[in-house]
Amino acid sequence: MTLKGPFPKHEPPWLIQGGMGIAISGWKLAREVSRVGQLGVVSGTGLDTVFIRRLQDFGVDGELRAVLDRFPLSSVIEEVVAKYSGTRTRPNAPYKTTPMSTHRNVQSAQDLLVLAAFVEVALAKSGHDGAVGINLLTKVQIPTVPTIYGAMLAGVDYVVMGAGIPSHIPGILDQLARSEVVETELVMQGSVPSGAAPTLRFDPRRFAGAGDVRRPEFLGIVSSHVLASALIKRSSGTVNGLVVEAPIAGGHNAPPRGPLSVDEAGNPIYGERDRVDFAVLRDLGVPFWIAGGITTPERVREALDLGAVGVQVGTLFAYCRESGLEAGLKAGVLEAVRSASVQVTTSTSASSTGYPFKVALIEGTLSEDEAYEDRVRICDLGYLREAYLKDDGAVGYRCPSEPIEIFVAKGGELAETTDRVCLCNALMATAGYAQIRPPGRRELPIVTTGDCTNELATLLGDRSDYGAADVVTFLERGVARVGSLPT
Repeated sequence: MTLKGPFPKHEPPWLIQGGMGIAISGWKLAREVSRVGQLGVVSGTGLDTVFIRRLQDFGVDGELRAVLDRFPLSSVIEEVVAKYSGTRTRPNAPYKTTPMSTHRNVQSAQDLLVLAAFVEVALAKSGHDGAVGINLLTKVQIPTVPTIYGAMLAGVDYVVMGAGIPSHIPGILDQLARSEVVETELVMQGSVPSGAAPTLRFDPRRFAGAGDVRRPEFLGIVSSHVLASALIKRSSGTVNGLVVEAPIAGGHNAPPRGPLSVDEAGNPIYGERDRVDFAVLRDLGVPFWIAGGITTPERVREALDLGAVGVQVGTLFAYCRESGLEAGLKAGVLEAVRSASVQVTTSTSASSTGYPFKVALIEGTLSEDEAYEDRVRICDLGYLREAYLKDDGAVGYRCPSEPIEIFVAKGGELAETTDRVCLCNALMATAGYAQIRPPGRRELPIVTTGDCTNELATLLGDRSDYGAADVVTFLERGVARVGSLPT
């Protein structure tokens, strides 16, 4: 089988829509951005759960059915649709869930991941001939390869990854494009003897009816020229580009280099060592995009002047009509933007990943101390769990956001549980897929957004809302001011 050339018809976009998860960057948003000629990106985080919750709420309509009919393994469709489609008949009924992922090769779990990613990308690519990408977190290991393969089956054009150094992914893309079995070692916490870490195995040949798949371009998300150089040097395959993300961006941020220090509000302090040397980036010989705080045409122009081929934008797209953000939260943030009253902090403890995480202070979300304290801790999605070696040599999983006594019993440190938020359940709620707990309590959301959220006011103007195409039109003034794009 010949490895197909990546992108014969797509030029590098000047604008990448950020892959905001869970489900904020859904297929509707990505499709609209791609339709107007830029790179729409779907979030790949938690796609299996998102897919089955959508099925439970909405069933299978004509558009989804047309996509399902193209999936190469009909038995998987039949099983998943029969189990989940249209089964949640009351809005206060709990969602059916799947078992949490482990290293054990559970075929049904992999099948669901492949199907969910295929559907998300196929829907995003329908009705236009623009490029579509998928965004994944390096920190979330077990679902990664099946998710990427499902996206590749649907013809995804770009894979974008951050939250770590994903140097192994480019080579995996090559393997999947050749229909080779992929085996990767599970990264575990603590000291692990050689050979003790389990192997994650995925066999794309199960989907042989799909035929050849095309290797997508790979973009690594980095926070500095140092990490950019390391990714290029250590990569198992070709890195086609870089997204250089500043710490003012929403979601997870890279921690400051060196010892951690915080300001009076608890925000991490970034210093001279965290400053990006764009001359080094330009010398790497790969295209790069700048992300974080891109809210005006002037910021686009500044990025292009630094040698970037374009920008990645999240916050402006997070609140547009097509984003997956729950409608009430979206309206509330836009109303607060009008008075420049959106407050954003960078928590060093909220995320169990250990990375700083941006949190907007919004009433009725887990950013409120009372709401946080009132929540009963539970871990039943488990995307951010980390593997560790038990005393008996077996592999276990734990998360500092799970019930404290359980985490400590697994060998976790009590101090690690302080102020931890269950991002898996909270971000599902942020996208409108909140789980219902006895006796009818709904999981509360958490909103992550960039430091420059109040700058949305310039784009919003007197309107009550805006669309993804409005974001592109607004920002492309910065491109026009510098003439043609750099080559």
